[in-house]
Amino acid sequence: MTESSISVVLAGGGTAGHVSPLLAIASALTVLRPEVEVTSVGTPTGMETRLVPAAGIPLETIDRVPMPRSLSIDLVKLPVRFVRAIRQSLRILRKVQPDVVVGVGGYVCTPVYIAAALCRVPLVIHEANARPGLANKVGALLARRVGVAFSSTVLRRAEWVGMPMRAEVAGLDREAARSQARDSLGLAADMPTVVVTGGSSGAMSINAAVSAASEDFAAAGIQILHITGRGKTLVDDAGSPIRGRHYHQVEYVDGMETAYAAADVLVARAGAGTVSEVCAVGLPSVLVPLPHGNGEQALNARGLVEAGGALLVEDQNFTAEWIRDELVPLVTAPGRLESMSSAARSLGTRDAAEQMARIILTEAGVQTA
Repeated sequence: MTESSISVVLAGGGTAGHVSPLLAIASALTVLRPEVEVTSVGTPTGMETRLVPAAGIPLETIDRVPMPRSLSIDLVKLPVRFVRAIRQSLRILRKVQPDVVVGVGGYVCTPVYIAAALCRVPLVIHEANARPGLANKVGALLARRVGVAFSSTVLRRAEWVGMPMRAEVAGLDREAARSQARDSLGLAADMPTVVVTGGSSGAMSINAAVSAASEDFAAAGIQILHITGRGKTLVDDAGSPIRGRHYHQVEYVDGMETAYAAADVLVARAGAGTVSEVCAVGLPSVLVPLPHGNGEQALNARGLVEAGGALLVEDQNFTAEWIRDELVPLVTAPGRLESMSSAARSLGTRDAAEQMARIILTEAGVQTA
């Protein structure tokens, strides 16, 4: 680190829900102040091991220390593992000498937060979910500033900034990009369009319901872009991938902004990133929260659903019959879709990454315009 540079450590990882806002914040920092030197801290097994280096950001790793959910040998080993992870974090901070440490949640963060406190380095955190995770509950006790994606999130010092997201999503004009997006995805330009995704790993229940309802979509003149998830291509009785004029399937779309531009309605899980992005771009949605976990996905969706920007359906109720009775009429009601789009957009923020970057630079002692 040179005398005039600014050093920032960004901690977080494990899932795209943590890595994506981390990378968006890193990008916003370098746009505001190109001299910023960013180092990321993650674990050796999370998505950050691929995505962070691909973004050109140095990655340091510490041991993954999950909190055991029941009495087990892992609970007995927890104190030793946790202390080791703190020591690893201390070594990284002493080597990098950051002006500020930033955390976005996940297993990696708690040891880094404690190390930052021990090194007396200013701490800033961002919480993506409506229901905070344990790491950020701890971090909020130590942090100077706490940004949250949802105004309903209850955390000490919480201030609503929205969800940091990639510039390609934050700057998307769906109407202007629609024709090119549909063409690039092999879709008809003038047909009502539903995009379905269960995330990068797919969702078998969603996939099954959409496949079973394919004839209902076709009868209504609706085309489907079904993003099935890696390794989850749907096949017919002969073992060939299912295709049709109204049904298009891919395992993955590189750049969801293209899918958002192509869609009249999105069907998806209710991860914090997805909820925040459909608000930012004003995309009507049907949200199907994960049927397991602590209920955070339903909480993520609550504000958007109450505002009228999305429909919420439980996983067990998302069936071919529900699609026929509820989704098909929605897609073929332009006035209703316009109302939902406006409601979603009213809750969206597009500058959260920049807001977080300015908060971080301020805590690092740097003046921002």
